[in-house]
Parts: sequence; structure tokens; C-alpha cells
Amino acid sequence: MTALRARLSVILLAVCLLFTGQALATPQRAAAADPGYLMVHFTGDSATGQMLYLAHSTDGLHWNDLNGGAPVLNSTIGTKGVRDPALVRSPDGSKYWIIATDLCVRCGSTYQNGSPSFVVWESTDLVTWSKPWLLNAAGLIPGGHNAWAPEAVFNPETNDYVLYWATNATVNGVFKYRIYYARTKDFRTITTPQIWIDPPGTTAVVDTQMTEVPAGVGNYRYVRVSGDGQNTVEGSNSILGTWTDLGNLSSIGLTGNVVEGPVWMKFTDRNEWALYIDYNSPQGVREYRPILTTNPFSVSSYRLQDPGGYDMGGTPKRHGAITPLTAAEESRVLARWPDTPAQRLQSYNFPDRYVRQINFDVRIDPDVSPAEDAQFRLRPGLAGTGTVSFESVNHPGYFLRHSDFDFQLAYNDGSSQFAADATFRRVAGLADSSWSSFQSYNYPDRYIRHYAYQLRLDPITTAMGRSDATFRVRS
Repeated sequence: MTALRARLSVILLAVCLLFTGQALATPQRAAAADPGYLMVHFTGDSATGQMLYLAHSTDGLHWNDLNGGAPVLNSTIGTKGVRDPALVRSPDGSKYWIIATDLCVRCGSTYQNGSPSFVVWESTDLVTWSKPWLLNAAGLIPGGHNAWAPEAVFNPETNDYVLYWATNATVNGVFKYRIYYARTKDFRTITTPQIWIDPPGTTAVVDTQMTEVPAGVGNYRYVRVSGDGQNTVEGSNSILGTWTDLGNLSSIGLTGNVVEGPVWMKFTDRNEWALYIDYNSPQGVREYRPILTTNPFSVSSYRLQDPGGYDMGGTPKRHGAITPLTAAEESRVLARWPDTPAQRLQSYNFPDRYVRQINFDVRIDPDVSPAEDAQFRLRPGLAGTGTVSFESVNHPGYFLRHSDFDFQLAYNDGSSQFAADATFRRVAGLADSSWSSFQSYNYPDRYIRHYAYQLRLDPITTAMGRSDATFRVRS
């Protein structure tokens, strides 16, 4: 009997281990699933369309808008509009840059008279971005006018970045758009621009995008596609070396201005690429559509993805950039820009007034126009769990912050001091527990309150103060 019980115990142990292994298999696979992809883009020529938006995809073909489809970055410099963004990651992953065309149609600038500069942001984590700066590009070209559609790639041959873009200028008596390039290490200064792509005669080229291809795929290291009327595809083994014409997209019916803003994306889970094109469909809808191929150097292998095989999400996706994410990057990005609704803070004792920003000062006012000046997203607190921070809807990246106990709408510089100043504990309303009050994170004896309609951070000791420090969060 003892031997039989021992054998039965071994059998039962094996069965338990088997079922335990099966139970663990699914979550282990889920935890080990490949991270997805991030797209940064603009949406169109409207004032709000010429800001920067983010979308996420788990498979590179079906996209979900981040931040509830609202912009995540806008420009307060230059023309105050941005489009055609490029997203650049340093080789060691320690820095990121977004470089975008400085152009705001319907804000005063025109396609004929745009900006000679680019708008640049820098980040160390892909979620907290610096204030933007202007990078002069076309202004360094004799007779150069606009600077459009920037792209950049790290060049291991020179240990710096090749920045390339389109500028219209007169060369040898011909005025047209050509692709220029310059070298840079920091996207703050660049070398003297040189012509990189110049089609014969009066043929112009306005968009170009390239990608590196792993060894063993075709005869080249790099492939690029240019918006030159035929959408030429070229290959090369050196970014600044000789490029070979491999064909064009006319073979799949894409010519002329039907296509803009090509961008390459390599699928991380298989030997396949997507070439996203800013496509003007026969229905008059312009947004990205993917072309798929297993060999970027073989134009004959390109195929337009069927409409049922991809989904661009809720907002139009126009000329942008796509990058695969690491697990850490994906976690940060998805946590930073959840689908959080826009809300307002209504005053308790002046119920017709709402907290708003005006020229980055913060007060309470009635009849706020534009309405977005009084709209905020209640984000998880920048400094601590169980707290909140207030991010502006029409100035993404800007938060309500106290400084010398006065409030302003300020850009998040990523510092611990900023995080503490912009973080609050939401507690029961001091004047009415069904409303809310907001206690300072780093001055816990003080609360957000209005005084003479200005927002302040004060200790609350009177009934008037309790009323001034009470708000209702509403849509």
C-alpha cells in the first residue's frame, strides 16, 4: 500500500504541474507579446488639424487614437502651426526629437509663403517634451523660400544625423522644390545645406522618406521613396552616396499628387514592410493607406492593402512618422495619453464662472471663449499616486502650476519641482462635501482658491475661503 500511495502521489504531482504549466502559459505569452507601434501625425489644414497627434497600433495596421483623439503637442512659435512631423530616436535610445514643418494654413501662412524654419521638440522619455524651438533651414539656402517635410536619419558613416527636407529655390535658372540635406548632432545647428535630390528639368520633389533595411534583403542597405510625380523608389548602400532608380509607384496606379508623405515601417514580427502613403482617394478623402511588401527593393512586389485589412482610427492620419516601440516606451506612452475626457472646474460661490487660462494666467470667468480655455484633462498626479494634475486641452503639455502661490498655465519641464507644484489631492469640498477641493501636494496646508477672480494657493481659515476653494468638476 505504501508503494502504491507513493506512485499515486507522483502521478497527482505530475498532473498538477501539467495543469499549472497550462494555466501559466497564456499570461506568460501575453506578457512576452511584442510591443506595438507609435504614429505621430497631423490631421489636416484646419487650425486644430495643424497640431501633433498620436496613434498606437498593436499590429501596425489597425490604429487607435491616443489622448481621446485630441492633439498632444502644438506650437506656440513661428506660424503657430505644425505638420509633416518626423520622429527621430538616437541610436542608444536616450533621446528623441520631433521635427515638423512650421506651417499653419488658415492661421495666416500660405503654401506659397511659408516658413524657412522647422519646429523641433526634444525628449528623453518619449512623453515629456521640451518647449519647441525653431531651426533655420531654407534661410541657409541662397534664394530659399519654404522648408517642408523634414526627415532625419542617423548616419553611422559620419556619426551624426542627416536632416533632409524640401525647399523651393532657383538653381541654374529653374525655380522648383528640391530635396536638400544638412548634417547635425543636436537639431539646433546644421551644416550648410546641399542638394540631395534634384530631378531633371522642372520636375519638382516635395516629400522623401528613407529607411534602413537589414542585410540579406536585396542588394542595398537603404531604400527611399520621393514625391516627384511618379513617386520614385531608389536604393543605396550609403545615405549620402549614389542612389539607384528601382522603379516607381505608377505600377500600382499611384502618380502625381495622389500621393504625399511616404513613410516606411518594418513589422517587428515578420519579414514584411509597410509603406504608408498620404493618399488622396477617389472619394476625395486624404489620409494614410498602407502598401505592403516583403522586399522594399522590388517595386513589382508592392501591393495596396485592401480597405478591410487596415483601420486608421477615428481621426484622419496625414503625413507623419511611425516607429516600433520598446516595452518600456509603450508603457510610458499609453500611461501618459489615455482617453481622458475634457472637464471644467465650476466655482462654488460664483457658479456662472469657471477656471480658465487667458494668456497663460489663470482665473475664473463667465462665458469663456474659446471654450477650450476652460477645459482640462485630470491626469494622474505628476508627483504622486492618488493625486491629480490639470492639463490644458488647447495647450497640451501645459499644466496648472502654482509659483509664489499664484497660478499660471506652464509647460511641463519634467523637473521634480514642476511635478510637485502641479500636483494636488482631490478632497471633499471644504464648503460642500458633494463638491471638490484641491489640496496642494507640496504645501498641504494650502488649497486652490480664487481671490478677486484670480486663482491662488492659500491656507483656508474662513467660511469665505472655504467657498472660494470649492469647485465642481463637470463636463
